[in-house]
Amino acid sequence: MASTTAKASPKGRKKIIVIGGGTGTFTVLTGLKKYPVDLTAIVAMSDSGGSTGMLRDELGVLPPGDVVRCLIALSRQDVLMRALMEYRFEGGKLKGHRFGNLLLSALEKTTGSFDTAVEKASDILRTNGRVIPSTLNNVHLMAKVGSRTIRGEEKIQNSILNGSLKRLWLEPSARANKKAIDAIKEADLIVLGPGNLYASIVPNLLASGMSEAIRKSKATKVFICNLMTKIEHTEGWSVADYTAAIERYLGGPVDIVVYNNKTPDESILKKYAREGDTLTPWDELPEGRESFGANLMSRHSHVTNKIGTPSRESSLVRHDAGKLASILMRIVETKKKRT
Repeated sequence: MASTTAKASPKGRKKIIVIGGGTGTFTVLTGLKKYPVDLTAIVAMSDSGGSTGMLRDELGVLPPGDVVRCLIALSRQDVLMRALMEYRFEGGKLKGHRFGNLLLSALEKTTGSFDTAVEKASDILRTNGRVIPSTLNNVHLMAKVGSRTIRGEEKIQNSILNGSLKRLWLEPSARANKKAIDAIKEADLIVLGPGNLYASIVPNLLASGMSEAIRKSKATKVFICNLMTKIEHTEGWSVADYTAAIERYLGGPVDIVVYNNKTPDESILKKYAREGDTLTPWDELPEGRESFGANLMSRHSHVTNKIGTPSRESSLVRHDAGKLASILMRIVETKKKRT
C-alpha cells in the first residue's frame, strides 16, 4: 500500500491500528510491516520540540516529526532513501533540521494540505501501510500542573508532573481526523503504546471523538506498557499504574496488557538510575484485564545523540520490534480462531 488513501484489503487480511508517536510507535510499525496485515498508524499532532517546533514557528505548518518517523518505519524504499529522510543537518541555518521534516513541510506548502502532503510522502517512500494524523487542527498540548499552566509538548515532557497533573488538553480544541475514525471503526486490533504517555499516546485521545471511537470499536484493544518509568511523569509506576492512566484518558478498559518481564543488566539499570528512571515493575498487574508478560527487550543497546534530540530521550533499553510483532500477531490469530 503506497498511499494514505483507503484501499480494499485482500480477503481475510487483518486490520491493525497503532496509536501513538515517537520511538515506540516506530518500533511496533517496523515489526508489523513484515506481516500480511492492513497496517495503519494514527499519530499525535502536538509535537513542539526540535526541528518540528522550529518549522511550526517559522512556516506555520503542522508538526511533521512523528508523522515522518512513522512513514520511515513503514517505508519499502531502499536504505539510502530512509537514511536521507532521517538525516539531520549539523551546521548552518538548517542545523538541527531533519530532511524528512523539511520535505513534508514543503509538500504541505506545495499542496496546500497536510493530509495530502502525507499521502504524497507515502507514495515517495512506498509505505507498507497508512499514516494518518490524529487531527488536522493546529494544536498545542496544554497541562495544568498544580497552579501552573504549561504550554507545549516539549515543556510538558521536561516538567515534573508526578502527583500534580490536574488536566491535559489540546488548545484550541480539536476534532479527530475523519480518516482516523473510519480506520478505527474497521479495525480488528487497536494497539496503544509503547511511548511517552503524556507526549505521544494521550494527545491522540484528546482529539474530540477519538476515545469514543476506540471504546465503541469491536476491535481487540491492546496496551503495550513502557519498559522504563520516567522520573518526571511516572516515577514508581507499575504496569497496573500505566494501564490505569491510559484507561483514564480512554474512558474505558483495554482488553489486553502486554508488558516486559525481563530484567536488563545491572550496569544498564545503573545508567538509568542516575537520571532517576527505573525498570517498570510487573508485580502489580491490572485486575480484570488479560495480561501477557514476556522478554520484550531488544538485544542491542540504543543510544540517541542526534542534534535536536533531548538527552533525556536517549535510550539504552528498547522494545524488540520482532518480539512485539510476534505477540500482536498471535493475539490477532487467537481472536480470528475464536470468531
